[in-house]
Amino acid sequence: MASRFASFSEFYPFYLSEHSNRTSRRLHFIGSCGVLILFALAVVQARPWLLLAALLCGYGFAWVGHFFFEKNRPATFKYPFYSFAGDWVMFKDILTGKIKF
Repeated sequence: MASRFASFSEFYPFYLSEHSNRTSRRLHFIGSCGVLILFALAVVQARPWLLLAALLCGYGFAWVGHFFFEKNRPATFKYPFYSFAGDWVMFKDILTGKIKF
């Protein structure tokens, strides 16, 4: 299956269009914060099971945003690598004020 996008820079505007609902973006941001905290705890406390908790936290918050607020299917299912990168670029864009929180 050929990708619809030749690069991440082509994908990111599509990614943002799939995250137009402010509540969904907030849930993504909260989930990403949880991922960072759980990842740090996993490393500092040497508890690898927290990595699974981080994964569940990140995707859990994001998918609630998609299914209940955006009413769309997460891009993760079709574009897993670009979607993962998009999550972190959007996180950075929210932190820097480029995207409204």
